[in-house]
Amino acid sequence: MIPRPHLLNELSGSFELTAGAVVSGPADLVDAVRVALPVLDLRPGDSGEIALREDPALGAEGYRLVSGSRGIEIAAGGRAGAFYAAQSLRQLLPDAAFRTAGRASWPVPGVRIEDSPAFSWRGLHLDVARHFFPKREILRLIDLMAAHKLNRLHLHLADDQGWRVESRAYPLLHEVSSHRPRTATHYYHEPETYDDIPHGGYYTLDDLAEIGAYARARAVTVVPEIDVPGHASAILAAYPMLGATGEPYEVLDRWGISPAILSPLPPTVEFLTAIFDELIGALGDTPYVHIGGDEVVLDHWTASPEISAYRDSLGLATSNELQAWFLRRLADVLAERGTRAVVWDEAFVSGGLRLDTLVMPWRGMNVGRRAAAAGHEVIATPVFPLYFDYAESASADEPMAIGDAITVADVAAFRPAPEEWAEEERARVVGAQAQLWTERVADARTLDYRMWPRACALAEVTWSGGAEPDFTARLERHLGRLDALGVEYRPLAGPHPWQRRRPHRPSVVDVEQVMGRIDAMTHDAESTRPSL
Repeated sequence: MIPRPHLLNELSGSFELTAGAVVSGPADLVDAVRVALPVLDLRPGDSGEIALREDPALGAEGYRLVSGSRGIEIAAGGRAGAFYAAQSLRQLLPDAAFRTAGRASWPVPGVRIEDSPAFSWRGLHLDVARHFFPKREILRLIDLMAAHKLNRLHLHLADDQGWRVESRAYPLLHEVSSHRPRTATHYYHEPETYDDIPHGGYYTLDDLAEIGAYARARAVTVVPEIDVPGHASAILAAYPMLGATGEPYEVLDRWGISPAILSPLPPTVEFLTAIFDELIGALGDTPYVHIGGDEVVLDHWTASPEISAYRDSLGLATSNELQAWFLRRLADVLAERGTRAVVWDEAFVSGGLRLDTLVMPWRGMNVGRRAAAAGHEVIATPVFPLYFDYAESASADEPMAIGDAITVADVAAFRPAPEEWAEEERARVVGAQAQLWTERVADARTLDYRMWPRACALAEVTWSGGAEPDFTARLERHLGRLDALGVEYRPLAGPHPWQRRRPHRPSVVDVEQVMGRIDAMTHDAESTRPSL
């Protein structure tokens, strides 16, 4: 099974589970099991083959599953626990249980499983700003996450290259900022080339409401990100008056960072408050909103007399202190709405965050440790080994990637809370999350290739606390389930011929060299633009 349960004992006896079998117990638990096992077409009833009961002592995501000749009994700490018990039950069935149409009956071996997650945050990040992925792909990704007990979907909704959500308060965002006329196709240190093909798209607020509800039914929390104050070309293409200079911008058609930056003045806070209200209103229960804070070029703030005067009026000495104040002001706005802010690690390095702000240390676990020591909850997100836009081998057979190499084994070997950290620092690591930036991921087939099976290893690490030596053997067995689900994953031996596409440029960007450079930058509070 993937992820590996904490306890799995084989028992004598087995059970033949028929399609249309009756599941009994508390209504919310019954609903969770039915959602997790659609192929079984389970029917609610007073008594039947699957019996559920609630046991809060197991924890909200914990469960106990016992199957034998008399049927299946599940105790769950809550709805999520029942959902995960059903996902484990699904893995006890043949691979065909992962298809949309099934058979009349299914053999269930006799087992006892007792299980709960090692970490509460088990996340995947998808950048839909660089390349847009329509709603159907988001819903499908939620299904795949749920099958692996992953529970946080971080959607990167805004960047220089596109804005991806409807705004009724500021409609030019989806009318102007959601598309660009062309996209860069060249690699590093190559002559600039563009495809001259328009690219764009956005989610309506009704789409977000559907995504939020669909995710909650599958124990997944959507974490929307509006990355500010930098990465702002798309926003300023629609509303240049929100910028530091007022100059016109266009939605960026190349990769990397631009100097485009939002003004920190009150009108920008009012604008973002309205956006947050729209997001939260559409998604429903939204415990987290990511506000970015990464790779910010502060030059325009420093050069602006109006912004400098505003900074002085706040008693702040530098533009970095002003950025820290700005992000804290946004976190205050979110807190008033019962939502916690999440930031990238540059925001922590700049200082001044609310203590309840969660920090994602993408530049390495050394800065993550400093954030934990300062009292922040930390979600491990280091480039190595959790940036899935890096190739899985240094080979031209790989489709083009940002650099190389991050393998399944690298992910499986990762430990979100390193043993050398102090106990109180380890306790503040709430989980880990893999990032898929999409500069070179333009379609759903490439998304599958980049995400899986590395995300299987992430599921193992975040649920089970680490991968055991038998992980590779279990993963090989698990690939049959991915086949049944229709996932176009990267084979463990390397890509199929049709998966190669535009060839990778191996050894141009080495992930180990990148980690050394960006880790060093985390010690400088003004190192906000590592790739400009």
